[in-house]
Amino acid sequence: MTYDAEKIVPYNSAENKGTQVERMFDSIAENYDTLNHTLSMGIDRGWRKKGILSLKKNNPQTILDIATGTGDLAIQAYPLLNLQKILGIDISEGMMDVGRKKVAKAGYSDKISFERQDCMALDLAGNSFDAAMVAFGVRNFEDLDKGLREILRILKPGGQLMILELSTPRHFPMKQAYWLYSRLFIPTVGRLISKDNAAYSYLPKSIEAFIQGKEMVDTLLQNGFSEAKCKTYTFGICSMYLATK
Repeated sequence: MTYDAEKIVPYNSAENKGTQVERMFDSIAENYDTLNHTLSMGIDRGWRKKGILSLKKNNPQTILDIATGTGDLAIQAYPLLNLQKILGIDISEGMMDVGRKKVAKAGYSDKISFERQDCMALDLAGNSFDAAMVAFGVRNFEDLDKGLREILRILKPGGQLMILELSTPRHFPMKQAYWLYSRLFIPTVGRLISKDNAAYSYLPKSIEAFIQGKEMVDTLLQNGFSEAKCKTYTFGICSMYLATK
C-alpha cells in the first residue's frame, strides 16, 4: 500500500525519498538537537520517557533504536531500563556522528552503538532483539509497510515495538492553534537556526500527511503485529503506538 506521507519529500528532486531524507538530516545534524528542543519547548523529553517506560514491564535487555538520529532516545533509555545493549540505526551518518559524541560524553559507549542501516532492508538477524523503538521517524520511511515488516522480523517472539510520532490534534481550539504553530512557527524558527529552508517546511507537511490513530494501529496489525494500541499526549500533538510480535 502507498501512503500519502511516502510521497512527501524534503527536496523537489528526482532522488528517492530515502536519499533526500538522508541529505536533509546530514545538513541539519549539528543544529538538530537545539532545534528539536526549541520547537517542542522541551516537551519531547517527557514523551520519550513515557515511551521508554512503556517497555519496562517486559524487562528488555537488547533494543534496536530505529531512526536513532542523534541518539536522544537511546541515551534516555539506557539508564531507565538498565539495558545490556542498544543498537541505534539511521541512514544519516551526520546525525549519528553527533550521537556518538553524546554517548561518549555520557559514558555509555560500551552499551550504545550506532550503525548506518536502511530500515527497509536491515542487515540484522531475525529474532534478535527484545524490543524496538522509533521516535519521530516512521513518517520518514520510504515504504512504511516494508519498514514495519523488517522490524517484525528482527524482534524476538513476544518482543515489543514502541513508536512515538508527532500527530495533528483533531479538536478545537488545539487543532487551529497547532496549524498556526506548524505552518508559521516551525518553518520560521527552523530556517533561522538550520539555514535549510526545505527541512522545516518538510516537517509539518510530513506530520499532516502521516496516518495516525486507528489507521496506524490497523497498519501495524496488517503487517503482522498483535496487541497494537495507541495513546496520545499533549492534546494529541504526540501519539504513542505499542505492538507485540
